[in-house]
Amino acid sequence: MVDFDNPLQTWTARFARDGYLFGEEPNAFLRSNGHRFHAGDSVLCVADGEGRNSVWLAERGCRVTAFDFASNAIDKARQLAARRGVGVDHQVGDIYSWPWTSTPYDALVVIFIQFLPPERRGAVFAGMKAAVKPGGLLLLEGYRPEQVDYATGGPPRRDHMYTRDWLQAEFADWEIVLLSDYDAVIREGQAHNGMSALIDLVARKRPAHIAAADR
Repeated sequence: MVDFDNPLQTWTARFARDGYLFGEEPNAFLRSNGHRFHAGDSVLCVADGEGRNSVWLAERGCRVTAFDFASNAIDKARQLAARRGVGVDHQVGDIYSWPWTSTPYDALVVIFIQFLPPERRGAVFAGMKAAVKPGGLLLLEGYRPEQVDYATGGPPRRDHMYTRDWLQAEFADWEIVLLSDYDAVIREGQAHNGMSALIDLVARKRPAHIAAADR
């Protein structure tokens, strides 16, 4: 069980195990949206862990930056990239202090960042949205509150999960390309196994003049 009151300590311990905690294959939602990425796209993978998603995007020709706060996870991500023969800018970084506005990206990839308490979620999402270029995409997969009942991954805290209403409100000024909530069996390494309460989002940042006109 992850201690969400001491996340860095807990995740560092989890990533210290042999092998890759969530496996080496990309997240299925990300793979199914592979057609949205093109060679040369700049992509930021947020809290990317051991690199399964960032490395896969690099294999597709994207220019990928990825960060995680656990340095041993980044070590594994770099090893995976080297083994696959691709280059990724893997960095140790914290989601609360990442310089979101320093570099604009064509896309952000946000997979299962369920450690955000609700009182800090708004600021982090504002930062992530600011990091996307106008016309760019944010792709997110997370758990819905019902995931606590399945107990097949994620924290035992319903308020750490996402709901359709919250995501619709958070991205009201973006074009929501896809928003889907459903239950499905996932198999991702040792950590995500079994029936899961999922929610997927693909949202496109509107150009400033269009967003202003919609207000």
